[in-house]
Amino acid sequence: MTLAIKTGTAPADEISEGLPEGWTLTTLRDACEINPPKASKDSLPADDPVTFVPMPAVDADEGAITAPQTRRFFEVRKGYTSFRENDVIMAKITPCMENGKAAIARNLTNGIGFGSTEFHVLRSTGVALPEFVYHYIRQESYRRAAEAEMTGSVGQKRVPQTFLETTELPLAPLPEQIRIVRSLTELLTTLKASRDKLNRVPVTLKRFRQAVLSAACSGRLTEDWRESHEDDEPVASLRQRIGTERMRAWECVQSAKHRKRRYPEPVPLDEAELPDIPEVWTWVSADEVCSQITDGEHIQPRYKSAGLPMITATHVRDGFVEFKDVELISEEDFRKCLERCAPAKDDILIVSVGATTGRAAIVPECPPFAMVRSVLMLRPLLEPKFLLRWIQSRWCQTWISQASGASAQPHFYIHDNKRMPVPLPPTSEQIEIVRRVDALFALADTIEGHVSVATFRADKLTQSILAKAFRGGLVPTEAELARREGRNYEPASVLLERFLAERASEAKNSSAPRRKIRKANGKGGS
Repeated sequence: MTLAIKTGTAPADEISEGLPEGWTLTTLRDACEINPPKASKDSLPADDPVTFVPMPAVDADEGAITAPQTRRFFEVRKGYTSFRENDVIMAKITPCMENGKAAIARNLTNGIGFGSTEFHVLRSTGVALPEFVYHYIRQESYRRAAEAEMTGSVGQKRVPQTFLETTELPLAPLPEQIRIVRSLTELLTTLKASRDKLNRVPVTLKRFRQAVLSAACSGRLTEDWRESHEDDEPVASLRQRIGTERMRAWECVQSAKHRKRRYPEPVPLDEAELPDIPEVWTWVSADEVCSQITDGEHIQPRYKSAGLPMITATHVRDGFVEFKDVELISEEDFRKCLERCAPAKDDILIVSVGATTGRAAIVPECPPFAMVRSVLMLRPLLEPKFLLRWIQSRWCQTWISQASGASAQPHFYIHDNKRMPVPLPPTSEQIEIVRRVDALFALADTIEGHVSVATFRADKLTQSILAKAFRGGLVPTEAELARREGRNYEPASVLLERFLAERASEAKNSSAPRRKIRKANGKGGS
């Protein structure tokens, strides 16, 4: 059965035709007491502890109260939502409701709980198990229907109580409800265990990638490769060739700008506690193996509705540059920015300010772009992707973090970047390291993709199981079992009628004494 919200456009018996045998259609108003009165002030001594549940204490994924607090009864009785053991609490405000924040109140201190005023409370009247109601409102279809009925301003929209009162609930016979709840508990527990395992895979893959980078940048990944490539260019010759290229690049820049400045010798590396590397490698500073290390424009141009792109630190992702939602600047400002820094294909970009300091990317083949001061640019004279992988390694990230300072706003300056240690293998080994790392990362990406698909399917399966349960397809119906076992059973309609009759009788009895008192008072005054 699909979710139906009572609107008055279709008779209830017409909607009920699709229900399983023995089921009936009722409303949450008849199945539950909605937002019942608070516990009276004499329910507990004022200083007695009670459970307190702020909104963050309800885990939307778990569907449970995972971080309850304890407060004294007198502190919370006024001004908070009250509930008791086995009540269902449900967030009514956006976005908590849409995210599925709901739970059954269990193990409450002294059997009483208080919480955020943004909770609705559903207290079973006895015709529906609390778990039955809880699983029903946890359906995505129900949350979408509730979202459509929200009232209030943007950001402060809430599900009105009238929506809950008129929500139509497909009601199964009580023994069948028990079997449905038991089956749902078993299936969803198994499914949750599978999802928990899937959720651990990304963490494992992150560790795997760091282990690969550690092995790559220490020489362990290509140890077998070096044994059969002993005749490659010695790293001393490579270092000398890079020095020549660095000087030539400097002279070209000076010639283009019609300047005559003295060639700057490379900044020496920071040699403190460097990790072990193969004997055929050497340590150099980043400045020694880059023809340019600079940052973006220091004077922020005004953004325009049309113009040329200027990236910020947010566009430097982990390994690539994201050009989505890039701001634009005028052509004149763009030319000025490029005079200081003109990123080109295979340059390395590093975030130099803020929480993502150290995040690095390689520039793809793309149209020219400018960048702001919070991004550093390195133009490498060694294999670009090898330098990127080194910067991404845990050791280098730790070094960058320490060089950036321990303040609330880390800042990785150009002079620190220049002295950053870089391991230098022979060129052919750099290429082999990049090839092996890329292959292993591609494998990790494939696994991550499979996990993402499996997680999506698990989420959909949860909702499919819930939908099947309320269509009567999860367990044998009570009517079917009764026929099979040759016995009678109580349909949900009979259970509901009996309850409604009892409630009407209780209401009549509770109001009778008051009528007699009023009548007696009337006689006495005449």
